[in-house]
Amino acid sequence: MLDYENEMLLSVVQEDGLTIAAKGLGLEHVFLNLLRVYSDPGNLVLVLGCTDQEEEWFKKEMDQDGVKHLPRNITSDISTSERELVYMEGGVLFITTRILVVDLLMERIPAHLITGILMYRAHRLMDSCQESFILRLYRTKNKTGFIKAFSSSPISFTAGFSQVERVMKNLFVRHLHLWPRFHSTVGSSLSVVQPEVVELHLEMTPKMQDVQTAVLDLISFTLKELKRLNPNLQSAAEELTVENSISKSFHKILQRELDPVWHQLSWKTRQLVADLKTLRTVMTYLTQYDCITFYNLVAALRTAESAMKSGGWVLLDSAETLFLSAKGRVFSDIEAGPAKKAKVGGEEDREEVGLDMEENPKWNAISEIVAEVRAELKENGLDETIPSEKILVVTRDERTASQVQDYLTMGAKPLLARMYNKCFGEKYGFIPGPPNEPPKKPLKELKHKGIGKKSSSSKVESSEVKKADEPLLKVADSPVTIVHSIQGGNFEIKKLLYELKPRFIVLYDSDMTFVRQIEVYQSSHPDLHTRVYFMMYRGSVEEQGYLTTLRREKEAFEVLIKQKVGMVVPEDREGKMMENEELSRDSRKASDVIMESNTLRTRKGGGEVGAKVQPKVIVDMREFRSLLPSLLHKRGIDVEPVTLEVGDYILTPEICVERKSISDLIGSLNSGRLYNQAVAMTRFYTRPMLLIEFDQNKPFALQGKYYLSRDIQSSDLVARLQLLTIHFPKLRILWSPSPHATAELVEELKKGRDEPDASKAVTLGVDIIDEYNTDKYNPLIHDFVSKLPGVTGKNKFGILNSVENMTELLELSQARLGELLGSDQRAEELYAALHSELEAVDPQGKEKEKKKAGFRRFKSKR
Repeated sequence: MLDYENEMLLSVVQEDGLTIAAKGLGLEHVFLNLLRVYSDPGNLVLVLGCTDQEEEWFKKEMDQDGVKHLPRNITSDISTSERELVYMEGGVLFITTRILVVDLLMERIPAHLITGILMYRAHRLMDSCQESFILRLYRTKNKTGFIKAFSSSPISFTAGFSQVERVMKNLFVRHLHLWPRFHSTVGSSLSVVQPEVVELHLEMTPKMQDVQTAVLDLISFTLKELKRLNPNLQSAAEELTVENSISKSFHKILQRELDPVWHQLSWKTRQLVADLKTLRTVMTYLTQYDCITFYNLVAALRTAESAMKSGGWVLLDSAETLFLSAKGRVFSDIEAGPAKKAKVGGEEDREEVGLDMEENPKWNAISEIVAEVRAELKENGLDETIPSEKILVVTRDERTASQVQDYLTMGAKPLLARMYNKCFGEKYGFIPGPPNEPPKKPLKELKHKGIGKKSSSSKVESSEVKKADEPLLKVADSPVTIVHSIQGGNFEIKKLLYELKPRFIVLYDSDMTFVRQIEVYQSSHPDLHTRVYFMMYRGSVEEQGYLTTLRREKEAFEVLIKQKVGMVVPEDREGKMMENEELSRDSRKASDVIMESNTLRTRKGGGEVGAKVQPKVIVDMREFRSLLPSLLHKRGIDVEPVTLEVGDYILTPEICVERKSISDLIGSLNSGRLYNQAVAMTRFYTRPMLLIEFDQNKPFALQGKYYLSRDIQSSDLVARLQLLTIHFPKLRILWSPSPHATAELVEELKKGRDEPDASKAVTLGVDIIDEYNTDKYNPLIHDFVSKLPGVTGKNKFGILNSVENMTELLELSQARLGELLGSDQRAEELYAALHSELEAVDPQGKEKEKKKAGFRRFKSKR
């Protein structure tokens, strides 16, 4: 380990806290060594926040280091009894949040024996409620264990007001450890041995520059329209700049700023936000891929359907420049007017076009780099075919990696021809002779210009430069060239870096994280001299995006440093020695609690208050993804997790609540699922309730089209709710503006009522699936039996499941009816209704007599 990694590990071991490191500095190595420290049966350490790939990497690295007690995974594949045994065996456990919160609530895990909890990717704690609930349960039952959190995303902690303080509050930690790239220890450690860097500032072609200028104009227009239509967006105005729009995280930032008012935005505003994403994709394709792939994307945007959906940028002059320049990179003489029609092979008409396919400048640079390495190996007297010499080419995604690999194998001309035939061969005709392609109908005219031309701005000087028609197989084999993308994750590319130990690394696409990983790699291998070729278009959006990423991270650390200096941390933040307010399970204020306790002591003459029954709510397992179970537990209500088939929350033996968010409500009404859920609740509970819970960041209103798509109106939603209440008169609808209000409402509903029984609630679900399935009954017969005297919603299934027809029902005795209905009184009512003799009344007959008499009188008068 490097010096700063050792210092980081020592600070983590000595003090509980939140550690935030810059991307690429090897925080995973510190976390790995921490796992090695606690990998012992005498400890019980729980790890949260790791992905499956990260868990496998940690275990494999520890296995290679000879660690005896490797971490284990706790998943749903392990039964409840097996999990209890695993907990008692100790060690390091990777566990999912859903399993852990249930086991803590059900006391299946010995919370007092937990050594500590390690939280990886702590920045996700802001968007998740399960981790916060777990840490609060853990700290309530365990006052001695540690909590250590880690994150490599400093920008996530600067969004919002005092975000890092809120995260530390939920983590129950007092210390904040910051490790930016400009940290003195980090800088001194990485400056001892640095890789040799060769910067390749490539020049964009004139048409690429025209495209970039046009797209930037379109982005500027879209941002101005967004600000014009929404003058009240004060908080997001600072983020709506052209510079920020080209960064990777722009849309995440924009969505975070607009999410609180997203329901109030017009359709055009939402379309403008989508246009920004589309234009950024166009800008990425310009520097990322070849001319054919780029034009294929742009051509799809020049349709009538796309123009109707856009926010208006397609109609601008800059858009026309974009379309013409993109086409000009593939076809020649496009400004001469419409192409002439020509008969090709005696079949349908095809356009007679010329080709001027523009080669990606980065392809030429790669061939020059490979040639330079070959020449250097020859000059040093090394065998160029030895497998130890490798060139690692790193791209952003798999698609780019595949293109670069094909270029090194085939060359530019056959690769572009193959891609052209795939995208435009059916429309314009096929190019003859590309590799792995059958002969097709040839073009009338085919032109290739600039293939194999050396970039004038490249700093690579080589004695061997590939000629225009020279194939690259030779170049790719010596030395060994490996193309890989960083899309699979930092762990995969880091593993490849340390296993191959390449001396030559080519950064086809700029990535800040991988640049720092190379620095750490070089410092960890001082005996290995590494050369890095850093390719980037001069004055391009690619260069600006890379610099913006560096600037944003630096500014984020500066903000965190200022917050750390002025941060006021209470002594009871950790909740170990003193009582923490976050661990209090009482919704009242402290002053109200003291006043109430003093009043009770005065009235009782100093005597003790009588024992109080602990309130309890039965919660469905799937509801732990929401915030409500955590809020109920914090208000002093015990939460019992079970798998329910009827309802989401059982408050009392009579009250069953089905919770619906607005989006879930719309989907349930459209699919009819809510009707079936209402049927189930009304059968088994005397007070079924539908809880409609709104987002706390959005208005408490169900009018307009805030939450609805264009094909659904709010009147349709209200009409369906009205039909629901007509069909189920016993169903009560609860409206809640936020989860906090829902928790308060649940507490009020439970006052003075009995506690629910989880065993009964679970069995009702089995009956719903098997016996009480309404789909197997004739709807007419079902309604007829429901209206008979003595038949209720609960006992009607006894008759429907036991009686075949009406004749058999009439033959049943009153005692048998009592067995089916479960009540002698109900059986007596039904038996009397079926067997009592009633006098027939024929009102129609009397009416007929009156009509006949009137008719006779009318005829006699005439």
